[in-house]
Amino acid sequence: MFAQSRLFATALVAATALGIAAADARSVKWARSGDALTLDPHAQNEGPTASLNRQMYEPLVERAVDGKLLPTLALSWRITDDPTVWEFKLRPGVKFHNGNAFDASDVVFSLDRARLPTSDYKGYLTSVEKVTAVDPLTVHVKTKGPNPIFVQNLTNLFIMDKEWSETNNVQKPQDFKNKEENFAVRNSNGTGPFALISREPDVRTVLRRHDGYWGRGEFPMEIAELVLTPIKADATRVAALLSGEVDFVQDVPVQDVERLKNAPKVTVNVGPENRTIFLGMDMGAKELRSSDVKGKNPFADRRVRQAVNMSVNRTAIQKVVMRGQSVPAGAIVPPFVNGYTTALDTWPAPDNAKAKALLAEAGYPSGFSVSFNCPNDRYLNDEAICQAVVGMLGQIGIKANLVSQSKSLHFPLIQKAQTDFYLVGWGVPPYDSEYIFSYLHHSRSDKYGSWNATGYANAEVDKLIEGLSSETDLGKRNAAIAKIWETLAAETLYVAIHHQVLAHAMKNDLDIPVHPENQVFFKLVALRKS
Repeated sequence: MFAQSRLFATALVAATALGIAAADARSVKWARSGDALTLDPHAQNEGPTASLNRQMYEPLVERAVDGKLLPTLALSWRITDDPTVWEFKLRPGVKFHNGNAFDASDVVFSLDRARLPTSDYKGYLTSVEKVTAVDPLTVHVKTKGPNPIFVQNLTNLFIMDKEWSETNNVQKPQDFKNKEENFAVRNSNGTGPFALISREPDVRTVLRRHDGYWGRGEFPMEIAELVLTPIKADATRVAALLSGEVDFVQDVPVQDVERLKNAPKVTVNVGPENRTIFLGMDMGAKELRSSDVKGKNPFADRRVRQAVNMSVNRTAIQKVVMRGQSVPAGAIVPPFVNGYTTALDTWPAPDNAKAKALLAEAGYPSGFSVSFNCPNDRYLNDEAICQAVVGMLGQIGIKANLVSQSKSLHFPLIQKAQTDFYLVGWGVPPYDSEYIFSYLHHSRSDKYGSWNATGYANAEVDKLIEGLSSETDLGKRNAAIAKIWETLAAETLYVAIHHQVLAHAMKNDLDIPVHPENQVFFKLVALRKS
């Protein structure tokens, strides 16, 4: 705690040295459980990473709290007379933090960069055939077929400075899963409201308001400095808020929500997140790496997957682990998303006797053992959820050996398909099921399935998924989505646990709403007057 105080004091001294006037020096000290994984804006499609990068970089369009698309670097967008071509009219007069002018060449460069193999955002752009600069402020994106929802995929695709990227040899995104480094990993040059001052991964990141930002006068922009400090321990993070060492905690531990609601000089905002937490199982391997079963794979048998689904007591997790701060789920599609139905979002009642019978039918009357990979710094109470799952599985004879570690180690296991059994959460920025299918259900390829560690591969389902991006008849498209979900539900590829509910806690002069994407737009924060 004292070390953190010294860090914050140093940051305030730095703010003064940078010429931030005392009357204008509201420094917001921002704490959350884990840091951004990288500053390379196309390397990791991960919430906290996007949340930090969003302060420095901008997309063509942003999504408001109510789900509406807002013009950002693009002032307008439309489908042209050619139904396979989207036209974007860009905002004039925008400059990057280094003074370089923003234009269409930067958009072309960034969308092409985000389509490269090392990009974790390529799944957003699978329908793109070509990106073209028509003139300095007009971009055309040609898709492989008519794609009526293409613009929905752009809310997290940040635009980089082509010249800066070429100068610093970062034309390709960082290969995060293979631990590659590049200049963009620890440096940035965006068009956003804040510019990077210093970066100490997992310790502190300092951003300063960019006074040359195009949105000055359009947005409140009342925060002069941001200091992000990852504080992994829940109790320490809450204590830092109560003592005044931090101003805003983005991921409030569920056990502290009610206490903070009653704390003086603290405001708590609560809301649903567009994210589901669930279990994944490798059903494709001939033999699991970590199991005591040799020569075959228990998860390859659907009855085993159904037994796991039946053993998870979602209501108990909601009440005991999440203290009511979750919504039990039976499908990995949140209610915000096109394709969600209440009929799809159902789950079997916990039944250990029936689950044991399914295991016995599958040839595992005594159960089996398997390693269970879990993050401990990404989702609300993630490790505690995993511990509860371990206990529930133990009651039906499955010995899940918990391997809990930082998300920086956990996520590459999924991206490289090197885990037998794991917990993960998935948000859906485009608000459409196609995004879930493309990343989590399509068989692995250069463009699809980059987070599908289940080994599931179905050529018919792949074809249906790929067809969604070019189906212009929304009725037919929604029917195809329903058909895909029906097929997938019968397979029990994933075991949904709950849709996540978020709580933000802050000093009373701040009012930061819960965004369904768990993104914070500090440029919009207007300080409350005492």
